[in-house]
Amino acid sequence: MCGIVGYIGCKNATPILVDALKKLEYRGYDSAGIAVLSGDELIVKKTKGALKFLVERIIDDIIKESTAKEPAAAEKENEAFFAEAVEKTAAVLPGTVGIGHTRWATHGEPSDTNAHPHINESGSIAVVHNGIIENHAKLRSWLQSQGIVFRSQTDTEVVAHLTNYFYEKSKNIFTAVQQTLQKLEGSYALAVICRDFPDRIVVARKDCPLVVGLGKGENFIASDVPAIIERTRDVYFLEQKELAVLYADHVDLFSENGEKIVRAPFHVDWDVSAAKKDGYSHFMLKEIHEQPKALRDTMNPRLVRDENGTIIDINFEEMQNPDFWKNVSRVVIAACGTASYAGQVAKYVFEKFARLPVEVDVASEYRYRNPVMFPSDLFIVISQSGETADTLAAMRLAKANGARVVAVTNCVGSTISREADDVVYTWAGPEIAVASTKAFTAQVMCMYLLALKCAAVRGTIAHEDYLSALRELEAIPEKVEEILKNQSKIQKLASQQFNKEKIFYIGRQFDSAICMECALKLKEVSYMHSESFAAGELKHGPIALVDPSTLVVAVATQKALFDKIASNIVEVQSRGAATMVITQDDTGYFSSCAEYVSIPAVDDAFAPLLSVIPAQLFAYYCSVLRGNDPDKPRNLAKSVTVE
Repeated sequence: MCGIVGYIGCKNATPILVDALKKLEYRGYDSAGIAVLSGDELIVKKTKGALKFLVERIIDDIIKESTAKEPAAAEKENEAFFAEAVEKTAAVLPGTVGIGHTRWATHGEPSDTNAHPHINESGSIAVVHNGIIENHAKLRSWLQSQGIVFRSQTDTEVVAHLTNYFYEKSKNIFTAVQQTLQKLEGSYALAVICRDFPDRIVVARKDCPLVVGLGKGENFIASDVPAIIERTRDVYFLEQKELAVLYADHVDLFSENGEKIVRAPFHVDWDVSAAKKDGYSHFMLKEIHEQPKALRDTMNPRLVRDENGTIIDINFEEMQNPDFWKNVSRVVIAACGTASYAGQVAKYVFEKFARLPVEVDVASEYRYRNPVMFPSDLFIVISQSGETADTLAAMRLAKANGARVVAVTNCVGSTISREADDVVYTWAGPEIAVASTKAFTAQVMCMYLLALKCAAVRGTIAHEDYLSALRELEAIPEKVEEILKNQSKIQKLASQQFNKEKIFYIGRQFDSAICMECALKLKEVSYMHSESFAAGELKHGPIALVDPSTLVVAVATQKALFDKIASNIVEVQSRGAATMVITQDDTGYFSSCAEYVSIPAVDDAFAPLLSVIPAQLFAYYCSVLRGNDPDKPRNLAKSVTVE
């Protein structure tokens, strides 16, 4: 959930750490801090709030935000101020070894004291941590019985004091960290520096991601690749319970037992510009506009064409034995948040094309159930980061029960991708905004491809219908581009509705599934109260909430159900609600009963890939109009690596 970084080399660490933290703010922005070994001192600077406040604290030079200009201009000016201020930190806080942290608060409210790094009583050891130490209360109590005085409410401070306890016995910082890990229960990605060992950083991970970047005469750590991609493309993804010691000229990897590990680094080959805004006001808007490319990149490598370029099949080269689908009797999907709504769409897709029963579980519920599983089950997990704690636990439970696991993820080298039987990557590129857009549609595209391939293998779809479906998918990116070119109407509708108290999304069949994601996107970034209902359920309770302060958005792409959804619109209008329709109808069917946004014509079964786009834009514009930062919604973080 939090972001951690580290640097060791010959350059000044402070601006490198701050720059890396800026790229990880999507992982948390409740507080920020760094610890730098400067001469004989270990200096810690940390503060509540966004990273810019940390920079202000380091240089004692307040960066003033401009409110007199348009938001985009003000943001650009502030970014220039920020970049200039970061350069100043090098002179104020020199040192070539350091660690940093940007926090999403768990134990203890956001405050200067609870911000990371945390130190031992003498100030000789500093620790940054992502994860949850589940037995922190027991360890805190024991350390207090040893005379330790705690400064913060965090679980992480336990690690600093416990490391010091073992360090006093061994006088070896690696040994001390190793012994500390043996006492910790829960999840962690840790980085530790010690004043007595200024030539190294000790790091470790369990259930939380940690990347080690390899440079020339310098090395790095980060929670995610975007933090260091401009400085190196060669990385180690630390495996479960592994440790690493970083020196300026090399990195040593170790097992939890201290045995040395040798393996080749992974080369990251995605475009560094993907982690920049490229002129867009926010990453969220940029990533919405990147969806045609993300969909093509996810789809095209898996489409088989004949010598004339005609699509004739789907091929998952990365899957070891796609023929196992012939014997699948049930599909079980587990995921969290946005990914779980991709699973809800997939339920309709698999049932329609592959004629398989499908169960979709929220991973946090699945992992604590005693689920009934069968050897013929296909278990699919969906996770943008590949590190989602609950999804990872659900996957491990399924594997322990003998299920074959297929993972759909965007992150090569992630824990889920390494532990699954098969991995289907969504080639969406890095997604920086906390609210997922292009990763979601890429996940849905993968689920369509999987379901259609499964249908072809099982013989549940006629060959001509199979080819027709593939042609429909091939056309989707161009149709998304068409929607994006006409976004001004969506912006106008947002300007008329952004002050509504309640927003309800309603739909039927495939539309009902996508409404869940539409409502989630709006609540995530605009903080408007937003819910989704199967349209037929309105009269069974939810209509009691409808009044003139309500906006009801109907997603209406299933042509056979237009009459039904039109009746629902009339029902809520008679109670005073404003209405809006997202539809592929071009005959004006809904024009008399609601404001409507048209999407290009598409086979009903593939409409979710298009109907979600206007909803994403609507959420973005509502967020901006309400004065929010859509890239950093309050209380949220990008990668949920804790329960």
